[in-house]
Amino acid sequence: MRQLQLSIFSLLFFFLHPSLSSSPQPQSLQFKLHRRGPVGPHRAPHLNPLFLSDLRRQHWIRSTIKRNLESSKSYRPACHQSTSEAFEMPIGSGAYTGTGQYFVRVRVGTPAKPFLLVADTGSDLTWVKCRRHTDSMKEKGNGDGVRVFKPEKSSSWRPIKCSTDLCQKTLPFALATCPTPDSPCVYDYGYSDGSRAQGLFANESATITLSSGKKTKLHGLVVGCTTNSSGTSFTSSDGVLGLGYSATSFASLASSLFGGLFSYCLVDHLAPRNLSSLLTFGPTISSSLIPSTPRVTPLILDSRLTPFYSVSIKCISIDNETLDIAPEVWDISSGGGTILDSGTSLTVLADPAYKAVVSALSRKLAGLPQVQMDPFEYCYNWTSVGTELHVPKLTLHFEGAARLEPPSKSYIIDVADGVKCIGFTSAPWPGTSTIGNILQQEHVWEFDIKNRRLRFEHSKCQRH
Repeated sequence: MRQLQLSIFSLLFFFLHPSLSSSPQPQSLQFKLHRRGPVGPHRAPHLNPLFLSDLRRQHWIRSTIKRNLESSKSYRPACHQSTSEAFEMPIGSGAYTGTGQYFVRVRVGTPAKPFLLVADTGSDLTWVKCRRHTDSMKEKGNGDGVRVFKPEKSSSWRPIKCSTDLCQKTLPFALATCPTPDSPCVYDYGYSDGSRAQGLFANESATITLSSGKKTKLHGLVVGCTTNSSGTSFTSSDGVLGLGYSATSFASLASSLFGGLFSYCLVDHLAPRNLSSLLTFGPTISSSLIPSTPRVTPLILDSRLTPFYSVSIKCISIDNETLDIAPEVWDISSGGGTILDSGTSLTVLADPAYKAVVSALSRKLAGLPQVQMDPFEYCYNWTSVGTELHVPKLTLHFEGAARLEPPSKSYIIDVADGVKCIGFTSAPWPGTSTIGNILQQEHVWEFDIKNRRLRFEHSKCQRH
């Protein structure tokens, strides 16, 4: 989720390429995901803070893309190992803390300790709340019971020196501070909602459980030890798992070992916490998750958009009628374009697209009594709705003939008892549109970095 400074990839590969121990061949791995959502299955999240968080995140996305477009830096991805092997691990999800993120449980260090991290495709840094023997963990709202990583107790902890090219040219938000060549590489990471994470970089390992039940180590990961954090983003988590497209993200490093791809499946954002979903590195072998005929569209991996994953939308239709939206709204070179972001909840459309979509949907729902429900423009009293009501069908048409046809609950969303709203927000034009996690729910999304394609298919995202 941050600006990235990049160096020649060969240097990065020398320092950072992870490896697996105790494993005879590349496999795929999955982690437990947990949805930060409402306390119960019938409650919608408190949407005003959610909306404000998304709004600030969109501002940050625009500024990040602008900085990347003005930079001459480029990113060359790792060489991905080819493998026909695939491994699955059971995962679980829940909706229980009242905010708009998804979580992944990761075991960090040696011996391994469990941490609950925000799963974020817009982040290039993985970090955990940390306390060294010389530090005191400083975070508003957390007392002595906060879960923290203690690097002195991990035998695999290897601080990155501030004098290295890795620190000076590659790592995101690394500070220029370097009192001595052996001093640690430190960072000050700013998030879109005003939250901050400050600490030092290191190479660390994560313990993973393969589908065979065998535990092994994923070595050489770049992990931030955050000794000082502030803001509301991390009160219910222990840090962030970076799933963005960049040289140092967890996703890029792990997927390079597992066939060059990763996938996730997000359960309904109002689901109870005992339902399961998937975050997978490597080929997905379960036919119930990726059917034989998934939707496929090119995945745009442009260094100017780092760390975001972009797709090309051709048009949007409502009830099979194509909306009048100028092509440049979907064109990166014209100041538009579209990204998928697991860290944004509501789908955000550049203003011309927003007006066209909301206008078309509201016309279809004109017979319903409207109610006021900030921050949404169109909300309706749904208690009087009969089974005969036709909910308009929204379709996103991607390059390559792939179509996303989300269930109506993903765009006509529950916001209160008996109240539903058209669940889109607007971004200034020119600007980037963002497909948020609510519109992504109940689909498998496979990011094939090696072949630069995105596969997706409807799924309940449940394992039994």
